Amino acid sequence: MATLALEPNGIKQDRVAALLDSAETLRWQIGQEFHEQLMEDIYTDAARIADRAVTRPDEKPRFDLDRTIDHIVTSRLWGFPLMILLFTVVFWITITGANYPSQFLSYILIDTIQPFLWNIANAIGLPWWLSGILIDGMYLATAWVVSVMLPPMAIFFPLFTLLEDFGYLPRVAFNLDNIFRKSGAHGKQSLSMMMGFGCNAAGVVATRVIDSPRERLVAIITNNFALCNGRWPTQILLATIFIGALFPVYLAGIVSALAVVAVAMLGIFLTFAVSWGLSRTVLKGEVSTFSLELPPYRPPRVLQTIYTSLIDRTLYVLWRAIVFAMPAGAVIWLIANVTIGGTSLAEYFITVLNPIGIIFGLNGIILLAYVVAIPANEIVIPTILMLTVLVYGGSGAGAGVMFELDSQLATRAILDAGGWTLLTAVCVMLFSLIHNPCSTTIYTTYKETGSRKWTAVAALLPLVMGFAVTFIVAQIWRLFSG
Repeated sequence: MATLALEPNGIKQDRVAALLDSAETLRWQIGQEFHEQLMEDIYTDAARIADRAVTRPDEKPRFDLDRTIDHIVTSRLWGFPLMILLFTVVFWITITGANYPSQFLSYILIDTIQPFLWNIANAIGLPWWLSGILIDGMYLATAWVVSVMLPPMAIFFPLFTLLEDFGYLPRVAFNLDNIFRKSGAHGKQSLSMMMGFGCNAAGVVATRVIDSPRERLVAIITNNFALCNGRWPTQILLATIFIGALFPVYLAGIVSALAVVAVAMLGIFLTFAVSWGLSRTVLKGEVSTFSLELPPYRPPRVLQTIYTSLIDRTLYVLWRAIVFAMPAGAVIWLIANVTIGGTSLAEYFITVLNPIGIIFGLNGIILLAYVVAIPANEIVIPTILMLTVLVYGGSGAGAGVMFELDSQLATRAILDAGGWTLLTAVCVMLFSLIHNPCSTTIYTTYKETGSRKWTAVAALLPLVMGFAVTFIVAQIWRLFSG
Protein backbone atom coordinates (compact mmCIF):
# COMPACT_ATOMS: atom_id res chain seq x y z
CA MET A 1 0.00 0.00 0.00
CA ALA A 2 2.90 2.34 0.85
CA THR A 3 4.46 1.74 -2.58
CA LEU A 4 1.17 2.50 -4.35
CA ALA A 5 0.80 5.72 -2.39
CA LEU A 6 4.27 6.94 -3.41
CA GLU A 7 3.93 6.18 -7.13
CA PRO A 8 1.70 9.15 -8.00
CA ASN A 9 4.05 11.54 -6.17
CA GLY A 10 6.97 10.10 -8.06
CA ILE A 11 5.18 10.53 -11.35
CA LYS A 12 4.29 14.12 -10.41
CA GLN A 13 7.91 14.93 -9.58
CA ASP A 14 9.03 13.54 -12.93
CA ARG A 15 6.50 15.70 -14.74
CA VAL A 16 7.52 18.81 -12.82
CA ALA A 17 11.18 18.14 -13.67
CA ALA A 18 10.30 17.66 -17.35
CA LEU A 19 8.27 20.89 -17.34
CA LEU A 20 11.14 22.85 -15.79
CA ASP A 21 13.56 21.43 -18.35
CA SER A 22 11.21 22.42 -21.15
CA ALA A 23 10.85 25.94 -19.74
CA GLU A 24 14.62 26.29 -19.49
CA THR A 25 15.01 25.16 -23.09
CA LEU A 26 12.38 27.63 -24.34
CA ARG A 27 13.96 30.41 -22.33
CA TRP A 28 17.27 29.94 -24.13
CA GLN A 29 15.47 29.69 -27.46
CA ILE A 30 13.70 33.06 -27.12
CA GLY A 31 16.92 34.78 -26.19
CA GLN A 32 18.08 37.07 -23.43
CA GLU A 33 16.34 40.19 -24.81
CA PHE A 34 12.76 38.84 -24.75
CA HIS A 35 11.61 40.82 -21.69
CA GLU A 36 13.20 44.02 -22.94
CA GLN A 37 11.53 43.56 -26.33
CA LEU A 38 8.15 42.85 -24.71
CA MET A 39 8.31 46.01 -22.58
CA GLU A 40 9.48 48.04 -25.56
CA ASP A 41 6.49 46.85 -27.63
CA ILE A 42 4.09 47.70 -24.80
CA TYR A 43 5.48 51.21 -24.46
CA THR A 44 5.48 51.67 -28.24
CA ASP A 45 1.77 50.80 -28.39
CA ALA A 46 1.06 53.11 -25.45
CA ALA A 47 2.93 55.95 -27.15
CA ARG A 48 1.02 55.35 -30.40
CA ILE A 49 -2.31 55.47 -28.57
CA ALA A 50 -1.25 58.60 -26.68
CA ASP A 51 -0.22 60.30 -29.92
CA ARG A 52 -3.71 59.69 -31.32
CA ALA A 53 -5.47 60.89 -28.16
CA VAL A 54 -3.29 63.75 -26.90
CA THR A 55 -2.75 67.09 -28.62
CA ARG A 56 0.30 69.00 -27.43
CA PRO A 57 0.43 72.83 -27.35
CA ASP A 58 3.19 73.07 -29.94
CA GLU A 59 1.59 70.91 -32.66
CA LYS A 60 -1.51 70.87 -34.81
CA PRO A 61 -4.33 68.44 -33.91
CA ARG A 62 -4.16 65.20 -35.84
CA PHE A 63 -7.03 64.39 -38.17
CA ASP A 64 -9.29 61.62 -36.86
CA LEU A 65 -12.31 60.87 -39.05
CA ASP A 66 -14.40 59.25 -36.28
CA ARG A 67 -13.78 62.14 -33.94
CA THR A 68 -14.48 64.70 -36.66
CA ILE A 69 -17.84 63.09 -37.44
CA ASP A 70 -18.69 62.81 -33.73
CA HIS A 71 -17.97 66.51 -33.21
CA ILE A 72 -20.85 67.13 -35.62
CA VAL A 73 -23.42 64.37 -35.00
CA THR A 74 -23.11 64.52 -31.18
CA SER A 75 -22.77 68.28 -30.82
CA ARG A 76 -25.35 70.21 -28.84
CA LEU A 77 -25.91 72.54 -31.78
CA TRP A 78 -26.10 70.11 -34.70
CA GLY A 79 -26.89 66.72 -33.12
CA PHE A 80 -30.68 66.97 -33.00
CA PRO A 81 -31.18 68.84 -36.32
CA LEU A 82 -29.05 66.22 -38.10
CA MET A 83 -31.01 63.42 -36.45
CA ILE A 84 -34.31 64.90 -37.63
CA LEU A 85 -32.87 65.53 -41.11
CA LEU A 86 -31.58 61.96 -41.46
CA PHE A 87 -34.86 60.39 -40.39
CA THR A 88 -36.78 62.77 -42.68
CA VAL A 89 -34.65 61.66 -45.63
CA VAL A 90 -35.23 58.00 -44.73
CA PHE A 91 -39.00 58.52 -44.59
CA TRP A 92 -39.03 60.57 -47.78
CA ILE A 93 -37.21 57.81 -49.67
CA THR A 94 -39.62 55.26 -48.16
CA ILE A 95 -42.76 57.22 -49.06
CA THR A 96 -41.61 58.13 -52.55
CA GLY A 97 -40.26 54.69 -53.39
CA ALA A 98 -43.20 52.66 -52.06
CA ASN A 99 -45.88 54.06 -54.39
CA TYR A 100 -45.24 52.07 -57.55
CA PRO A 101 -44.49 48.68 -55.93
CA SER A 102 -47.66 49.05 -53.87
CA GLN A 103 -49.73 49.73 -56.99
CA PHE A 104 -48.16 46.76 -58.77
CA LEU A 105 -48.83 44.38 -55.88
CA SER A 106 -52.41 45.64 -55.60
CA TYR A 107 -52.97 45.03 -59.29
CA ILE A 108 -51.58 41.50 -59.09
CA LEU A 109 -53.06 40.37 -55.78
CA ILE A 110 -56.44 42.12 -55.82
CA ASP A 111 -57.34 43.09 -59.38
CA THR A 112 -56.03 39.89 -60.97
CA ILE A 113 -55.84 37.02 -58.48
CA GLN A 114 -58.99 37.75 -56.46
CA PRO A 115 -61.38 37.56 -59.47
CA PHE A 116 -59.51 34.43 -60.60
CA LEU A 117 -60.14 32.83 -57.20
CA TRP A 118 -63.81 33.72 -57.41
CA ASN A 119 -64.03 32.11 -60.85
CA ILE A 120 -62.50 28.92 -59.43
CA ALA A 121 -64.88 28.98 -56.46
CA ASN A 122 -67.89 29.42 -58.75
CA ALA A 123 -66.66 26.71 -61.10
CA ILE A 124 -66.38 24.09 -58.36
CA GLY A 125 -69.64 25.18 -56.75
CA LEU A 126 -68.43 26.43 -53.37
CA PRO A 127 -71.20 27.94 -51.20
CA TRP A 128 -71.13 31.73 -51.30
CA TRP A 129 -70.48 31.99 -47.56
CA LEU A 130 -67.45 29.70 -47.75
CA SER A 131 -66.10 31.59 -50.78
CA GLY A 132 -66.72 34.83 -48.94
CA ILE A 133 -64.79 33.73 -45.83
CA LEU A 134 -61.89 32.33 -47.85
CA ILE A 135 -61.61 34.96 -50.60
CA ASP A 136 -63.24 38.23 -49.43
CA GLY A 137 -62.19 37.51 -45.86
CA MET A 138 -58.93 35.63 -45.37
CA TYR A 139 -57.37 36.19 -48.80
CA LEU A 140 -58.36 39.85 -49.16
CA ALA A 141 -57.03 40.72 -45.69
CA THR A 142 -53.76 39.00 -46.56
CA ALA A 143 -53.55 40.71 -49.95
CA TRP A 144 -54.08 44.13 -48.39
CA VAL A 145 -51.42 43.45 -45.75
CA VAL A 146 -48.91 42.52 -48.45
CA SER A 147 -49.72 45.37 -50.85
CA VAL A 148 -49.98 48.08 -48.19
CA MET A 149 -47.14 47.01 -45.87
CA LEU A 150 -44.50 45.18 -47.91
CA PRO A 151 -43.21 48.07 -50.12
CA PRO A 152 -42.61 50.62 -47.32
CA MET A 153 -41.12 47.97 -45.02
CA ALA A 154 -38.83 46.66 -47.77
CA ILE A 155 -37.42 50.19 -48.14
CA PHE A 156 -37.53 51.52 -44.56
CA PHE A 157 -35.99 48.59 -42.70
CA PRO A 158 -32.84 48.31 -44.87
CA LEU A 159 -32.28 52.07 -44.62
CA PHE A 160 -32.74 51.99 -40.85
CA THR A 161 -30.44 48.98 -40.59
CA LEU A 162 -27.78 50.77 -42.66
CA LEU A 163 -27.80 53.63 -40.12
CA GLU A 164 -27.44 51.08 -37.35
CA ASP A 165 -24.65 49.22 -39.16
CA PHE A 166 -22.79 52.47 -39.84
CA GLY A 167 -22.75 53.21 -36.09
CA TYR A 168 -25.11 56.18 -36.06
CA LEU A 169 -27.87 54.86 -33.76
CA PRO A 170 -25.55 54.68 -30.68
CA ARG A 171 -24.86 58.39 -31.32
CA VAL A 172 -28.61 59.04 -31.19
CA ALA A 173 -28.67 57.26 -27.81
CA PHE A 174 -25.73 59.43 -26.71
CA ASN A 175 -27.60 62.60 -27.71
CA LEU A 176 -30.69 61.52 -25.77
CA ASP A 177 -28.84 60.38 -22.63
CA ASN A 178 -28.77 63.78 -20.94
CA ILE A 179 -32.50 64.31 -21.45
CA PHE A 180 -33.28 60.86 -20.05
CA ARG A 181 -31.30 61.63 -16.92
CA LYS A 182 -33.09 64.96 -16.50
CA SER A 183 -36.44 63.19 -16.84
CA GLY A 184 -35.51 60.84 -13.98
CA ALA A 185 -34.84 57.80 -16.17
CA HIS A 186 -31.70 55.75 -16.76
CA GLY A 187 -29.48 56.70 -19.68
CA LYS A 188 -29.61 53.12 -20.97
CA GLN A 189 -33.32 53.63 -21.61
CA SER A 190 -32.23 55.34 -24.81
CA LEU A 191 -30.88 51.97 -25.97
CA SER A 192 -34.09 50.08 -25.18
CA MET A 193 -36.07 52.84 -26.91
CA MET A 194 -33.96 52.44 -30.05
CA MET A 195 -34.75 48.71 -29.93
CA GLY A 196 -38.43 49.57 -29.49
CA PHE A 197 -38.41 51.35 -32.84
CA GLY A 198 -38.02 47.89 -34.32
CA CYS A 199 -40.27 45.92 -31.96
CA ASN A 200 -41.71 46.98 -28.60
CA ALA A 201 -41.52 43.41 -27.27
CA ALA A 202 -37.80 43.38 -28.09
CA GLY A 203 -37.47 46.81 -26.48
CA VAL A 204 -39.03 45.48 -23.27
CA VAL A 205 -36.54 42.60 -23.23
CA ALA A 206 -33.70 45.04 -23.94
CA THR A 207 -34.42 46.84 -20.65
CA ARG A 208 -32.49 44.02 -18.96
CA VAL A 209 -29.36 46.14 -19.49
CA ILE A 210 -30.72 48.51 -16.81
CA ASP A 211 -29.63 47.32 -13.35
CA SER A 212 -32.00 49.44 -11.27
CA PRO A 213 -35.43 47.71 -10.96
CA ARG A 214 -37.17 51.09 -10.62
CA GLU A 215 -35.58 52.58 -13.72
CA ARG A 216 -36.10 49.37 -15.66
CA LEU A 217 -39.82 49.51 -14.84
CA VAL A 218 -39.96 53.10 -16.12
CA ALA A 219 -38.31 51.98 -19.36
CA ILE A 220 -40.75 49.05 -19.77
CA ILE A 221 -43.85 51.20 -19.23
CA THR A 222 -42.73 53.92 -21.66
CA ASN A 223 -41.31 51.67 -24.41
CA ASN A 224 -44.71 51.60 -26.14
CA PHE A 225 -44.22 55.23 -27.22
CA ALA A 226 -41.45 54.15 -29.61
CA LEU A 227 -43.11 53.44 -32.97
CA CYS A 228 -42.67 49.75 -33.69
CA ASN A 229 -42.46 47.92 -37.02
CA GLY A 230 -46.21 47.34 -37.15
CA ARG A 231 -47.09 51.03 -36.79
CA TRP A 232 -44.68 52.58 -39.29
CA PRO A 233 -46.76 51.55 -42.36
CA THR A 234 -49.90 53.08 -40.80
CA GLN A 235 -48.11 56.38 -40.21
CA ILE A 236 -46.55 56.44 -43.67
CA LEU A 237 -49.78 55.56 -45.50
CA LEU A 238 -52.00 58.10 -43.71
CA ALA A 239 -49.37 60.85 -43.90
CA THR A 240 -49.06 60.24 -47.65
CA ILE A 241 -52.72 60.10 -48.67
CA PHE A 242 -54.09 62.77 -46.31
CA ILE A 243 -51.34 65.21 -45.28
CA GLY A 244 -49.09 64.99 -48.33
CA ALA A 245 -52.15 65.30 -50.60
CA LEU A 246 -52.71 68.85 -49.28
CA PHE A 247 -49.54 70.07 -51.02
CA PRO A 248 -48.26 70.16 -54.60
CA VAL A 249 -46.80 66.94 -55.94
CA TYR A 250 -43.21 68.15 -55.69
CA LEU A 251 -43.70 68.87 -51.96
CA ALA A 252 -45.99 65.97 -51.06
CA GLY A 253 -43.22 63.47 -50.33
CA ILE A 254 -41.15 65.72 -48.06
CA VAL A 255 -44.24 66.98 -46.21
CA SER A 256 -45.43 63.41 -45.61
CA ALA A 257 -41.97 62.48 -44.34
CA LEU A 258 -41.94 65.46 -41.97
CA ALA A 259 -45.36 64.44 -40.65
CA VAL A 260 -44.11 60.94 -39.84
CA VAL A 261 -40.97 62.37 -38.19
CA ALA A 262 -43.17 64.71 -36.14
CA VAL A 263 -45.23 61.76 -34.87
CA ALA A 264 -42.05 59.81 -34.01
CA MET A 265 -40.62 62.85 -32.19
CA LEU A 266 -43.90 63.21 -30.29
CA GLY A 267 -43.45 59.61 -29.15
CA ILE A 268 -39.96 60.47 -27.85
CA PHE A 269 -41.36 63.53 -26.07
CA LEU A 270 -44.07 61.40 -24.44
CA THR A 271 -41.38 58.96 -23.33
CA PHE A 272 -39.57 61.80 -21.54
CA ALA A 273 -42.78 63.24 -20.09
CA VAL A 274 -44.15 59.94 -18.74
CA SER A 275 -40.69 58.95 -17.44
CA TRP A 276 -40.52 62.28 -15.62
CA GLY A 277 -44.00 61.79 -14.15
CA LEU A 278 -43.41 58.20 -13.03
CA SER A 279 -39.99 58.94 -11.52
CA ARG A 280 -41.49 61.72 -9.38
CA THR A 281 -44.63 59.90 -8.23
CA VAL A 282 -45.12 56.13 -7.96
CA LEU A 283 -41.55 55.26 -8.99
CA LYS A 284 -39.46 57.79 -7.05
CA GLY A 285 -35.75 57.21 -6.63
CA GLU A 286 -32.22 58.32 -7.42
CA VAL A 287 -31.05 58.35 -11.04
CA SER A 288 -28.22 55.95 -11.85
CA THR A 289 -25.29 56.76 -14.11
CA PHE A 290 -23.62 54.67 -16.78
CA SER A 291 -20.85 54.82 -19.34
CA LEU A 292 -21.83 54.60 -23.00
CA GLU A 293 -19.06 53.41 -25.31
CA LEU A 294 -19.48 54.69 -28.85
CA PRO A 295 -18.43 52.08 -31.40
CA PRO A 296 -16.20 53.14 -34.29
CA TYR A 297 -17.85 54.06 -37.57
CA ARG A 298 -17.86 51.21 -40.06
CA PRO A 299 -18.49 51.23 -43.80
CA PRO A 300 -21.98 49.71 -44.15
CA ARG A 301 -22.03 46.26 -45.72
CA VAL A 302 -24.78 47.29 -48.08
CA LEU A 303 -25.67 43.98 -49.73
CA GLN A 304 -25.41 41.98 -46.52
CA THR A 305 -27.40 44.60 -44.61
CA ILE A 306 -30.15 44.69 -47.22
CA TYR A 307 -30.34 40.89 -47.24
CA THR A 308 -30.44 40.49 -43.46
CA SER A 309 -32.93 43.33 -42.95
CA LEU A 310 -35.24 41.88 -45.58
CA ILE A 311 -35.05 38.40 -44.03
CA ASP A 312 -34.86 39.23 -40.33
CA ARG A 313 -37.15 42.24 -40.22
CA THR A 314 -39.27 42.73 -43.33
CA LEU A 315 -40.27 39.13 -43.95
CA TYR A 316 -40.56 38.39 -40.23
CA VAL A 317 -42.93 41.30 -39.63
CA LEU A 318 -44.83 40.57 -42.85
CA TRP A 319 -45.25 36.91 -41.93
CA ARG A 320 -46.44 37.87 -38.45
CA ALA A 321 -48.97 40.25 -40.01
CA ILE A 322 -50.19 37.58 -42.42
CA VAL A 323 -50.58 35.02 -39.63
CA PHE A 324 -52.85 37.41 -37.73
CA ALA A 325 -54.51 38.90 -40.83
CA MET A 326 -55.95 35.64 -42.12
CA PRO A 327 -58.07 34.78 -39.05
CA ALA A 328 -58.88 38.47 -38.56
CA GLY A 329 -60.12 38.60 -42.15
CA ALA A 330 -62.41 35.63 -41.49
CA VAL A 331 -63.75 37.30 -38.32
CA ILE A 332 -64.31 40.58 -40.14
CA TRP A 333 -66.19 38.89 -42.99
CA LEU A 334 -68.37 36.96 -40.53
CA ILE A 335 -69.36 39.96 -38.42
CA ALA A 336 -70.05 41.91 -41.63
CA ASN A 337 -72.23 39.17 -43.15
CA VAL A 338 -73.92 37.48 -40.17
CA THR A 339 -77.11 39.46 -39.72
CA ILE A 340 -79.69 39.88 -36.97
CA GLY A 341 -82.97 41.35 -38.16
CA GLY A 342 -81.41 42.29 -41.47
CA THR A 343 -78.52 44.18 -39.85
CA SER A 344 -75.01 42.76 -39.71
CA LEU A 345 -73.13 42.30 -36.45
CA ALA A 346 -70.50 44.75 -37.69
CA GLU A 347 -73.12 47.43 -38.20
CA TYR A 348 -74.45 46.82 -34.68
CA PHE A 349 -70.96 47.17 -33.21
CA ILE A 350 -70.15 50.20 -35.35
CA THR A 351 -73.46 51.88 -34.49
CA VAL A 352 -72.73 51.48 -30.78
CA LEU A 353 -69.08 52.57 -31.08
CA ASN A 354 -69.56 55.40 -33.57
CA PRO A 355 -70.80 58.10 -31.12
CA ILE A 356 -67.91 57.21 -28.80
CA GLY A 357 -65.37 57.30 -31.61
CA ILE A 358 -66.56 60.67 -32.93
CA ILE A 359 -65.84 62.27 -29.55
CA PHE A 360 -62.18 61.32 -30.02
CA GLY A 361 -61.97 62.27 -33.70
CA LEU A 362 -62.30 58.61 -34.73
CA ASN A 363 -65.31 56.48 -35.68
CA GLY A 364 -66.89 53.13 -34.89
CA ILE A 365 -65.03 51.24 -37.61
CA ILE A 366 -61.66 52.45 -36.31
CA LEU A 367 -62.46 51.46 -32.72
CA LEU A 368 -63.71 48.03 -33.83
CA ALA A 369 -60.59 47.59 -35.97
CA TYR A 370 -58.33 48.28 -32.99
CA VAL A 371 -60.22 45.68 -30.97
CA VAL A 372 -59.84 43.08 -33.74
CA ALA A 373 -56.18 44.06 -34.25
CA ILE A 374 -55.05 43.69 -30.62
CA PRO A 375 -52.87 40.67 -31.59
CA ALA A 376 -50.82 42.76 -34.03
CA ASN A 377 -50.62 46.44 -34.98
CA GLU A 378 -49.74 45.44 -38.53
CA ILE A 379 -53.35 44.60 -39.42
CA VAL A 380 -55.03 47.83 -38.25
CA ILE A 381 -55.22 49.52 -41.66
CA PRO A 382 -56.20 46.34 -43.58
CA THR A 383 -58.88 45.73 -40.94
CA ILE A 384 -60.22 49.27 -41.32
CA LEU A 385 -60.25 48.91 -45.11
CA MET A 386 -62.03 45.56 -44.99
CA LEU A 387 -64.66 46.74 -42.50
CA THR A 388 -65.29 49.88 -44.54
CA VAL A 389 -65.64 47.94 -47.78
CA LEU A 390 -67.80 45.20 -46.27
CA VAL A 391 -70.11 47.57 -44.40
CA TYR A 392 -70.47 50.22 -47.10
CA GLY A 393 -70.26 47.75 -49.98
CA GLY A 394 -73.36 45.79 -48.98
CA SER A 395 -73.72 42.24 -47.75
CA GLY A 396 -74.20 38.84 -49.26
CA ALA A 397 -72.35 37.11 -52.05
CA GLY A 398 -69.46 39.09 -53.36
CA ALA A 399 -69.70 41.69 -50.63
CA GLY A 400 -66.58 43.73 -50.29
CA VAL A 401 -65.45 43.86 -53.91
CA MET A 402 -67.03 47.22 -54.59
CA PHE A 403 -63.68 49.00 -54.42
CA GLU A 404 -60.39 48.25 -56.10
CA LEU A 405 -57.19 48.95 -54.19
CA ASP A 406 -54.97 49.67 -57.16
CA SER A 407 -53.47 52.92 -55.88
CA GLN A 408 -53.29 55.24 -52.94
CA LEU A 409 -56.13 57.22 -54.49
CA ALA A 410 -58.30 54.11 -54.29
CA THR A 411 -57.31 53.65 -50.64
CA ARG A 412 -58.30 57.26 -50.04
CA ALA A 413 -61.61 56.60 -51.81
CA ILE A 414 -62.36 53.70 -49.45
CA LEU A 415 -61.58 55.78 -46.37
CA ASP A 416 -63.58 58.74 -47.70
CA ALA A 417 -66.54 56.39 -48.14
CA GLY A 418 -66.18 55.55 -44.45
CA GLY A 419 -66.49 59.24 -43.52
CA TRP A 420 -62.81 59.95 -42.99
CA THR A 421 -61.55 63.54 -42.88
CA LEU A 422 -58.14 65.09 -42.28
CA LEU A 423 -59.05 65.22 -38.57
CA THR A 424 -59.75 61.47 -38.63
CA ALA A 425 -56.38 60.74 -40.22
CA VAL A 426 -54.51 62.92 -37.71
CA CYS A 427 -56.30 61.34 -34.74
CA VAL A 428 -55.63 57.82 -36.06
CA MET A 429 -51.93 58.68 -36.45
CA LEU A 430 -51.85 59.96 -32.87
CA PHE A 431 -53.87 57.03 -31.50
CA SER A 432 -51.64 54.58 -33.40
CA LEU A 433 -48.61 56.14 -31.70
CA ILE A 434 -49.95 56.17 -28.15
CA HIS A 435 -52.54 53.39 -27.74
CA ASN A 436 -52.06 50.10 -25.86
CA PRO A 437 -49.25 47.73 -26.92
CA CYS A 438 -49.96 44.60 -28.94
CA SER A 439 -50.66 41.29 -27.23
CA THR A 440 -47.07 40.09 -27.76
CA THR A 441 -45.66 43.12 -25.96
CA ILE A 442 -48.20 42.80 -23.14
CA TYR A 443 -47.26 39.16 -22.64
CA THR A 444 -43.53 40.01 -22.76
CA THR A 445 -44.08 42.77 -20.19
CA TYR A 446 -45.71 40.28 -17.83
CA LYS A 447 -42.88 37.78 -18.31
CA GLU A 448 -40.24 40.47 -17.64
CA THR A 449 -41.93 42.11 -14.64
CA GLY A 450 -43.72 39.08 -13.18
CA SER A 451 -46.40 41.53 -12.03
CA ARG A 452 -50.02 41.76 -13.17
CA LYS A 453 -50.23 45.23 -11.66
CA TRP A 454 -47.39 46.74 -13.68
CA THR A 455 -48.42 44.83 -16.80
CA ALA A 456 -51.88 46.41 -16.48
CA VAL A 457 -50.30 49.84 -16.02
CA ALA A 458 -48.09 49.34 -19.10
CA ALA A 459 -51.16 48.31 -21.16
CA LEU A 460 -53.82 50.73 -19.87
CA LEU A 461 -51.79 53.91 -19.30
CA PRO A 462 -51.01 54.37 -23.04
CA LEU A 463 -54.64 53.56 -23.94
CA VAL A 464 -55.98 56.22 -21.57
CA MET A 465 -53.38 58.69 -22.84
CA GLY A 466 -54.30 57.87 -26.45
CA PHE A 467 -57.96 58.69 -25.84
CA ALA A 468 -57.03 61.82 -23.87
CA VAL A 469 -54.74 63.19 -26.59
CA THR A 470 -57.16 62.48 -29.45
CA PHE A 471 -60.03 63.99 -27.43
CA ILE A 472 -58.10 67.21 -26.86
CA VAL A 473 -56.97 67.41 -30.51
CA ALA A 474 -60.50 66.73 -31.81
CA GLN A 475 -62.11 69.37 -29.59
CA ILE A 476 -59.52 72.04 -30.40
CA TRP A 477 -59.71 71.18 -34.12
CA ARG A 478 -63.53 71.51 -34.14
CA LEU A 479 -63.39 74.68 -32.08
CA PHE A 480 -61.18 76.46 -34.60
CA SER A 481 -62.62 74.89 -37.75
CA GLY A 482 -66.28 75.20 -36.84
